[in-house]
Amino acid sequence: MPCGQPESGAAPARYVLGVDVGSTVVKCHVYDRAAAVRGSSCKKVESLYPRPGWVELDPEVLWSQFIGVVKDTVQAAGLHMRQIAGLGISTQRGTFITWHKRTGKPFHNLISWQDLRSAELVNSWNKSLLLKVIHVICTVLHFLTGSDRYLAPSFLTFSTHQASLKLSWVFKNIREAEEAAKKNNCCFGTLDTWLLYRLTKGSVYATDYSNASSTGIFEPFTKCWNPTLCSLLSIPMSIYPPVKDTSFNFGSTDSEIFGVPIPIMAMVADQQSAMFGECCFHPGDVKLTMGTGGFWNVNTGEHLFASRGSLYPVIGWKIGEEVVYLTEGSVSDIGTAIKWAQDIGLFTNVDETAQMAQSIADSQGVCFVPDFQVSGGDPCLCASFMGLKPSTNRNHLVRAILESVAFRNKLLYDIIVKKVHIPLQTIRADGGVSNNSFVMQMTSDLINKKIEKPADADMSSLGAAFLAGLASGFWTDKEQLKKLRRIEAVFEPQKDSEEYGPAMDAWVQAMKHSLH
Repeated sequence: MPCGQPESGAAPARYVLGVDVGSTVVKCHVYDRAAAVRGSSCKKVESLYPRPGWVELDPEVLWSQFIGVVKDTVQAAGLHMRQIAGLGISTQRGTFITWHKRTGKPFHNLISWQDLRSAELVNSWNKSLLLKVIHVICTVLHFLTGSDRYLAPSFLTFSTHQASLKLSWVFKNIREAEEAAKKNNCCFGTLDTWLLYRLTKGSVYATDYSNASSTGIFEPFTKCWNPTLCSLLSIPMSIYPPVKDTSFNFGSTDSEIFGVPIPIMAMVADQQSAMFGECCFHPGDVKLTMGTGGFWNVNTGEHLFASRGSLYPVIGWKIGEEVVYLTEGSVSDIGTAIKWAQDIGLFTNVDETAQMAQSIADSQGVCFVPDFQVSGGDPCLCASFMGLKPSTNRNHLVRAILESVAFRNKLLYDIIVKKVHIPLQTIRADGGVSNNSFVMQMTSDLINKKIEKPADADMSSLGAAFLAGLASGFWTDKEQLKKLRRIEAVFEPQKDSEEYGPAMDAWVQAMKHSLH
C-alpha cells in the first residue's frame, strides 16, 4: 500500500521525521519514542558550477529529492504518513534563493554557502575604512554600556559562507529581483524558508532564529534583521521572512504532497541541529562536527560571545523564552578532501583510511594543505601536498590528509580555550569523519581531552527530530532527550601531544609556504 494512503484504523501518530538537507546528501530518518531509527533514505545533492567559483543548486531538483526521501523513508519503515506526529527540517546554512511573491517563481538558482561570487566584495569590505570605523564605535559603546548588543558589531567581518554579500550581489546583478523588490514583490529565503513555502504551497513564509542568525544579516542580540547593515549593502528590508521559534508549529504540509497533512514542528540550521541532537544543552558543552567542513560549537548559554577573525556568535535555538547562544569556529574542506582522495583512487572505501594511516609510523614528512576553494582570506591559497619523496606511497598521502584534519582541530580548539572564558565540559563529535578512528584518536591526543562519539553520526537529523518532538508533545522535555542518547565510543588521550610536535610544526610551515 502506498505510504501516503493509510489504511482505515491505522495506528496513531507514534513517530517523528528528521530531514537533513546537507551539502552532499539529503537524508531522512524516522524515529520512534526511544529515538531509534525505524527507516531511512538519502539522495545525493548535485551541485552546479556555472562559472569558476560559483556553486548553485537547482531548486526543483532539490525539492523533488526532499519529497522523495520523506516518502521513501516512511515506506522503508513500513509505516503510513498518518502515523507521523511531526516533521523537523535541518538545512545547510547560508544557502538562499529569492523569488517573486505573487508567482512564487525563483529569480535564480539556490546560491550555495560554498559559492565564491562575493569573494572580491568580502575582501574589499573587510579591508574597508568604514568597517574599521564601525568596529571602533561599537567597541567604545560596548565598553561604556556593557551591552551585548554592541559586541557582535564590534567584531563584524564578512565571509563568503554568509548570504549577506551574495544577496547584495543579487540586487546589483539580477534586474528582475531588483525590480520586484522595489514593488515589494521579492521574497528572500534560506533553504528552510524555501522548503516551508513549497511544502505549504505558499501559505507559510517564515524562518527560525538559528537559520536567520547564520546569514550574516541578522543581529543575534536584538534578534532582528539588521537595518543598518542592509542599508550599507543596499539590500531592501522588505524581502525578509518573519522569524519564529526553532521548535514551533509552522503549519502543515499541503495534503496533496504526502496524501495527508504532516505538521512541520521544527526548522533549524544544521550545525545548531547537531548541537541539539548531541544534547549539548548546558554552557560549556562542546560539539565537533566533521562533515564537508569542520565546525566547533560551544554553548555559551544566554550570553553572546565573539572574537575577531576566528570565532563568531550564532543563535543555537529559541524555544519559548529560552534563547541559547553558541560561539562557533569553522574550517573548510574536511570531508571534501577525503572524498577527493577517494575519487582519484588513493583508496576504494573510506573505512580503509584509518587502517592505512595506522599501518605506518608517520607520514614520512608529507604534509597536506587543505584548501580546495579560493578562500575569502587568501585567494592564492590552494590545496597541495608538500614533502613528497620517491618512497612516498598511498598510505603516506592518506595519513597526511587525516593528520591535517586533526591538526586543524587542534588549532581551533586552542583558540576556543584561549578566548572563550567558560569552562569547557563534554566534547561530543559527529558527522561522517567522526567515524574515522585515526582522526578521533589523534584529535583526542592533541587536545588532551576525552571525546564522545554517538552511536548515530547523523546528529542534524536527530536534532531536528528532537525539536519537532518537543513541539508536538512526542517527547516531554530535554531531560527525557538526554536519557535517549547512545554513545558508541569514547576516545581518551593515549599519547602526549608533544609527540606530535615535529609533525605539527612541519604542517604549520607547509601552510605558511602555501600562502600567496
